[in-house]
Amino acid sequence: MRIKISFLLIIISGLYFANAQSNKLLDNTNLNYIEFKGKVINSENNEPLIFANINLLESNISTISNGDGDFAIKIPKSHTSSKVQISFIGFKTRILNLESLNKKNNTISLDVFITPLSETVLSIPKDVERLVRETLANVERNYIEDHTLMTAFYRETIKKKRRNVSLSEAVVNIYKAPYKTYQKRDGIKILKIRKDTDYSRLDTVAFKLSGGPYNTLFQDIIKYSNYFIPPFLMSNYTFWVHRNSKINDMPVYVIRFKQKDNIYDPLFYGELYIDGENKILLSATYSLNVSNRDMASKLFVKKKPRNAKVWPVKVSYRVDYAERNSKWHYSYSNASIDFKVNWDKKIFNSTYSLSSEMAITDWTENETLNFPKRKDLVDPSVILADSKIGFKDLNFWGEDNIIEPENTIQNAIKKIQRKLKRLKD
Repeated sequence: MRIKISFLLIIISGLYFANAQSNKLLDNTNLNYIEFKGKVINSENNEPLIFANINLLESNISTISNGDGDFAIKIPKSHTSSKVQISFIGFKTRILNLESLNKKNNTISLDVFITPLSETVLSIPKDVERLVRETLANVERNYIEDHTLMTAFYRETIKKKRRNVSLSEAVVNIYKAPYKTYQKRDGIKILKIRKDTDYSRLDTVAFKLSGGPYNTLFQDIIKYSNYFIPPFLMSNYTFWVHRNSKINDMPVYVIRFKQKDNIYDPLFYGELYIDGENKILLSATYSLNVSNRDMASKLFVKKKPRNAKVWPVKVSYRVDYAERNSKWHYSYSNASIDFKVNWDKKIFNSTYSLSSEMAITDWTENETLNFPKRKDLVDPSVILADSKIGFKDLNFWGEDNIIEPENTIQNAIKKIQRKLKRLKD
């Protein structure tokens, strides 16, 4: 049975754009930086760690590794004697001197963080699938029960190979319905947005991410479990406890899952971080099995040029939850999708990477059930890059009008919060 992930449709068409001015600005910016590249791996099996955090200590400069564990981070020349921190949920954090790194081909291995847990505290479940089912269904007990108004920071980027060709950032309001209200979808209203596009004139396929911020919001797999593993597909998976660990001093199971060998549809595989005692999902990192090229392509490619074959080669996701007033809520998510484009009568393939991420910066109870008119909400089918809204209130973003995707979304939150506070005052 095909899994429903229509909210992540990628629209591909033969459009051509150019922005020489932004090229020049980006090139000038690079003169004051040194770029370090490498890969973050699991020391046990050398597997890449997807969405590992790499940040320069005592600064707001950081990045995350991509679907292959690869990363690139730009460091100001004035900070080259500083230290960089590499972290990943469930692994021991490493701190390295920048002077010990090469500019390219760094391989950074992280050790698994294993916590021996007493059987009286948390014993290994006999039926892991049942634990996962109960965790995904245990909404009313553990997750926010009220209508809430959340403020979030959203970013999406498109790269051709390693070159940024499209960048969008937005501050949004999320009108989030209670978790127990499955029928009620959340609404998104864009408050501030800025976009920058710089497509090559020659060999360009204009990838467009349909849905914009909804793509990341629908990764709230507690609210939208049907977009992850619907109950009727649960039996198509194998679940097992890989190890015990801790998140914020809370003991958790690290539960791995994958589709059974007799299932050939593209399904998910990855890890769930679950508080087994209270049946709470704290985090999840997972990918889509794209080994069947034709089937995976049908899931994502809605439209493409006739003279090109397009297929995804890596699809990775992450979602994190946070606690407030003894209730949990969606806090952060990201998605990374790599595509190959094979043009007829051309020797080499083109590689494109699409990524989107969103982080909650603040939230409050929506006691008055204030909900915008439908026309003011973002349509889930919108293509943010083509949206007519944008470039409004440029003063809000300040002089820093070139978006730097090397800085993680979390590092922009404090800056955005200060600006939003000034607008309210």
